[in-house]
Amino acid sequence: MTELLPPSSMSSTARPRADEFVLLCVLAGVELSPERLDRIANWDLAALDWSEVLRFAEQHGVLPLAARNLMEHARGLPPEVERTLRSAYETNLRRSLWFTAELARIMEQFERGQLRAIPYKGPALAQSLYRDLGLRSFVDLDFLVSPADFERAKRALAGIGYRPSADPTPAIERLWLRTGYECSFDSAAGKHLVELQWALIPHFYAVDLGVEDLLARAGRTVVGGREVPCLSPEDSLLVLCLHAAKHLWTRLIWLADIAETLRSHSGTQTIDYSLMLSRARALGIARILGVSFWLVENVLHAELPKPAKEMIAADQRVPVLGSEFAERLARGANYDFESTEYFLLIMKLRERRGDRWRYLWRLVWTPGPGDIAAVRLPEALFPLYRIVRMGRLVGKCF
Repeated sequence: MTELLPPSSMSSTARPRADEFVLLCVLAGVELSPERLDRIANWDLAALDWSEVLRFAEQHGVLPLAARNLMEHARGLPPEVERTLRSAYETNLRRSLWFTAELARIMEQFERGQLRAIPYKGPALAQSLYRDLGLRSFVDLDFLVSPADFERAKRALAGIGYRPSADPTPAIERLWLRTGYECSFDSAAGKHLVELQWALIPHFYAVDLGVEDLLARAGRTVVGGREVPCLSPEDSLLVLCLHAAKHLWTRLIWLADIAETLRSHSGTQTIDYSLMLSRARALGIARILGVSFWLVENVLHAELPKPAKEMIAADQRVPVLGSEFAERLARGANYDFESTEYFLLIMKLRERRGDRWRYLWRLVWTPGPGDIAAVRLPEALFPLYRIVRMGRLVGKCF
């Protein structure tokens, strides 16, 4: 089955119908509660517009999960729909297996050069949370590296056939290492297949969670039969919530990732919630975690551990913001991620006034790729990119 839409895109015209969206929320989980299983088994499948179900499942990144759960638990699934769902799952599994083999090849190359790197999201997430590489779709491999190791990591990737998707000058690259957070790479197999990230989000978000700290706290896990580094449970949850918030929770799969992290660490390998909350407060993102947990509980109707519920209750703004984002998610709202609306929404998600001001200050003065592309300056004049940035922002606002 070919993909109905690029996994990272959202149609500007498609809007989820209520029944189809609610069904996807019910289906977006690995180990479903008896209540959710009963809802799937008794759903009126004849009333569904299956083309819309498939379209929205693809848009929200939950098509493989929905396919597995429908095939296993729905009653009276039309044969042609079952064939399509099975094909979707198998296609995603084949792609995931290729990425998993490629991850092993890249990690072996990094280890030869004694490079520290953490593969996250992608196969590592699929294996650790979903226990099935076919249940989580992804389109690239992400590696966290220290900013100091970026050049060596780039050379290591070149040794196995990967080249940067863009070709900036050395001066622009140095600037981007200070103000940006990632660089994508192409190979003969396709474009934008690998991302090296030396920060989790761009500098202007004013969330200074350093990759060096994540590397120092890393654990180990097994992906595709190979042991690789992984984020600690606390850092993994922080990173997933931060990533979802950066995109304003516009896809169900990001909520499912958070829900599965909470569920998968409810046994012997528990999350130290007091430690995680301490880190979140130090970074000024406790509200982001609270909204993420509220959405998991109220959109996916997943069970939350007591500490997560306490984080929701600790901030009276969390249910208000959660309701706003849940409504936007249900109607398939689109965002211009360089708009005034987006910047104001991100500001609302910071609980401390000082962090909001730091975000605003960096937003105005930190040049991005668009600013650098708009005007070519010699390295000695790079400080003037701040003026370019402010001018372009003023243009967007007015």
